[in-house]
Amino acid sequence: MKNIGIITQARMTSTRLPGKIFREAHGRPLLSYHIERLQKTGLDLAIATTLNSTDDCVSDFAAQNNLKVHRGSEENVLSRFYETATKHHFGLIVRVTSDCPLIDPHLIRNSIEKYLKINNENLYMSNAIERTFARGFDFEIFSFKLLEEAFLKAVDKADQEHVTPYIWKNTSGNTEFYHIKQDTDHSSLRITVDTPEDYELIKILIEKYQADKLDYHSIEELLIGHPELTSINADIEQKKV
Repeated sequence: MKNIGIITQARMTSTRLPGKIFREAHGRPLLSYHIERLQKTGLDLAIATTLNSTDDCVSDFAAQNNLKVHRGSEENVLSRFYETATKHHFGLIVRVTSDCPLIDPHLIRNSIEKYLKINNENLYMSNAIERTFARGFDFEIFSFKLLEEAFLKAVDKADQEHVTPYIWKNTSGNTEFYHIKQDTDHSSLRITVDTPEDYELIKILIEKYQADKLDYHSIEELLIGHPELTSINADIEQKKV
């Protein structure tokens, strides 16, 4: 399973906070923080965006920063991911989403190393199913084989819209699981960006606490030590898959 690639999905038409990926902190778009942290993994990286004219700016951002990009269906994100992986010959895929500007590169890299040691194309590895990390550090790792199987066989709209449910629901019966966990449950913490309140928190974390330079553990400890920060978006409910 060579050619490991991170695919991040990015679009401008978020329902709760349109244009969120280009909201700024310290004069920089959140998308640039997301990409910068992912690049620290040392892995190949591609942005999967849509064909909509509203996402021309995403494609332009990729071009300006010499990033791989693929444009595909807005609704069938599974097809967009499959096309991206095929176009760039990714044999092992790390799926992330661009609403996680503080995603942790070392956590991803360490998990990739575990995945490679296991060496099983039917393995699905993630820290987002049995959640112990703050929401905003989410990633999934799976082979092109599993992605292609989902692309060819998934017919439910929800499976196509959210990319991996066909895999993690084990619809095929072939999926094997490895859940990345930490000893302390910090799953109540939220550093993803989906609402104005989320953006307010991320902006403070970056501008006041330089969280873009911190690892996941330091960010979680920072939030635990400052309940006034966690209260900013404590009432936000995550959208259901």
